[in-house]
Amino acid sequence: MNILVTGAAGFIGFHLALFLLKKGKKVVGVDNINNYYSTSLKKDRLRILEKYKNFTFIKIDLKDKRSLQKVFKKHKPRIVINLAAQAGVRYSIENPYEYLYSNVEGFLNILECSKDLHVKHLIYASSSSVYGLNNELPFRPSDTTDHPAALYGATKKSNEIFAHSYSHLFSLPTTGLRFFTVYGPWGRPDMALFKFVDNIYNGREIEIYNNGNMSRDFTYVADIVESIYRLISFPPKASSLTAKRNFQSNFSSAPYRIFNIGNSAPVNLLSFVHEIEKVTGIEAKKKFLPMQAGDVSNTSAFTDDLYKLIGFRPKTSIEEGIHSFVRWYKSYYRKDK
Repeated sequence: MNILVTGAAGFIGFHLALFLLKKGKKVVGVDNINNYYSTSLKKDRLRILEKYKNFTFIKIDLKDKRSLQKVFKKHKPRIVINLAAQAGVRYSIENPYEYLYSNVEGFLNILECSKDLHVKHLIYASSSSVYGLNNELPFRPSDTTDHPAALYGATKKSNEIFAHSYSHLFSLPTTGLRFFTVYGPWGRPDMALFKFVDNIYNGREIEIYNNGNMSRDFTYVADIVESIYRLISFPPKASSLTAKRNFQSNFSSAPYRIFNIGNSAPVNLLSFVHEIEKVTGIEAKKKFLPMQAGDVSNTSAFTDDLYKLIGFRPKTSIEEGIHSFVRWYKSYYRKDK
């Protein structure tokens, strides 16, 4: 049985594909290898995946519906895990159309192909960004998500709505996953941990927004991957729910579900930086700045419903996770130092 992983050269997609390959699964990976960040990092991830004979890589853009249809028809995936997207909250403010094309049009093509091929389970990446201006913590999957703070979150919200319509109309089983600040080895250069570590080692200032009065529910990538793997075996089923429950955002009478995936242990930004300083042995040069447009002060994930289904909670501590990332960073970027 083929499993299709989109965004296979990306951060989470790479880790998931590698995990599945080590489990002996047949993985078809697609990615457009865009230049949002270093293509050499993406190609190095792919080189690791391509060592496995049960891995097939196809370079396409999800906007190219015809090419995507050919992939589906040739490889006939029974499970589709859509992790391809234009990432970055701040980048969406300056480049809104990139998000429309990649995150909305591309996802619609995934839905169409999955519907036509009668995919058994479509799992797709949403984001904690959908909670937007909601300030009641922890964020629950049933909370309202009608007030996104940036276009990135709005596109992820649209994915959830599109998925529900296909689940309802075509009985396509879909599971949306709201990721909470995923980090770890092979992470993206635009993410906070990477930028902090890179700047610290290179003697540059690190930028601390909202004067450090922020917290994030940092979630280690291996915990994300374990959760996704376990979810594969639990496609949602159509059900008869009470009218009240039908109108919650995370469940439906259709074969549709939404879950948070987070560590459920928010960490203050300054504590996060302090842990990086401990691991690197270098005191950071800090530049305190006001809140950035499109950002939010705090995130925290309620995940009990996911745990009850799959019997697993993210468990990697921030100390372990940062140590692991710094080891990788030094081996990849500072081999001669």
